[in-house]
Amino acid sequence: MNGSSTRQTAVLDQYDRAILRILQQNNRLSQRKIAEQVNLSPAAVQRRIAAMETSGVIMANVAIVRPDAVQAGISIIVEVHLQHDRSTIVEPVKALFRETAEIQQCYYVTGNGGFILLMIVPDMAYYEKIARRLFADNEAVETYRTLVVLDRVKTGTALNIMDEKSLR
Repeated sequence: MNGSSTRQTAVLDQYDRAILRILQQNNRLSQRKIAEQVNLSPAAVQRRIAAMETSGVIMANVAIVRPDAVQAGISIIVEVHLQHDRSTIVEPVKALFRETAEIQQCYYVTGNGGFILLMIVPDMAYYEKIARRLFADNEAVETYRTLVVLDRVKTGTALNIMDEKSLR
């Protein structure tokens, strides 16, 4: 899943938005049940879902795993500042962060020019080892700051999909 913002925005009607709200809560719900909830036929729901998948509105269908259930229980937020913002530095760092499995989310942000990362690791010794490779020994990185998450108060993957009236 690449977070590219160059993709054009799809035109979604009230039915598409209603279907997306349902799918974000439970994407295993049958198309018949979805159809009942949005007042469409199952075939129409199937066509709309397929069109949203093809256009990239629906990026993936995934299982969300509780980190501590697979011994990956420490969430860490890392603020990374690069030596400079030239693309010759930024693009390789983006690639490195993209391919690092422990990095769950990566945001290239404004301000001091850098990244905000959400990482999940099994323990602090593991984090120390990976932090050396990704940050401390990385010539492109000027500084980094680590914040260890004490409590996951709210996490989520669902977007607030407004209806058409709210968008006006």
